Amino acid sequence: MPDTNTAAAAGFQNAEAYEKVMGRWSRRLAPLLIRFGGLSDGDRVLDVGCGTGSLTFTVPEIANVAAVTGIDLTEPFVEFARARNSDPRISFQSADARVLPFEDNSFDRAFSMLVLQFIPDAARAVAEMRRVVRPGGTVTAAVWDSYGGRPHIRMIWDIAAVLDPAIDRHHLFRPLTAPDEMATLWRELGFLDVEQTSLLIRMEFSCFDDYWSPFTKGEGPPGQLVASLSASARATLTEQLRRAYLADRPDGPRSFVCVAWACRGTVAA
Repeated sequence: MPDTNTAAAAGFQNAEAYEKVMGRWSRRLAPLLIRFGGLSDGDRVLDVGCGTGSLTFTVPEIANVAAVTGIDLTEPFVEFARARNSDPRISFQSADARVLPFEDNSFDRAFSMLVLQFIPDAARAVAEMRRVVRPGGTVTAAVWDSYGGRPHIRMIWDIAAVLDPAIDRHHLFRPLTAPDEMATLWRELGFLDVEQTSLLIRMEFSCFDDYWSPFTKGEGPPGQLVASLSASARATLTEQLRRAYLADRPDGPRSFVCVAWACRGTVAA
């Protein structure tokens, strides 16, 4: 199996930049996903695609779990999370979600937040989570509703595509981001009591620069788009986005609704 770092291929590699682009918001989503998936005292929990640790660090805040293991293929993210950790129940390691380095039935629950859409053969990653979770345990995941759930990201791609019709917007519409797509996969893999729902947070920015500057660091698909533009095209996109953000009002705080699809299922005996 190829060991290509799919996160790096999608433009995720710089932990500090990722924190500004997404980490500060995934920390808002994490408790909603954990409560949807369920969590009990004494659980052994796996976080697949842990990134900089948003969900991993939230788990012990919600229940007195026995252990939490976060895995990610992007080594700078793993190192960043390790450096922040002071809880002996929490550990991080580098691993491929499609070939988890754990024995069968090693965990009570597995979570995956905002990563499955970037993994080639995501079905294999979900099957691996099912394998390492005990019968009766749960596997829960979330991905952004890319089509209608992230208006501040659509704004970038749609304005860029109007300015240059050659720009490809396929990065927006990744696998598992359509209605019921995750639930269908969970059922095909034999999970019981499958449920898919929507989780809503708000992404709040203090000003246009707070919104836009993280995307100029090259992190993530929007960052890759910005980095690929000529200086003049980047300046034009910046000005048009500024106008869209301001919406004929003074610069200042703006709040964007963001919606994630979430799915959970129980591992069959």
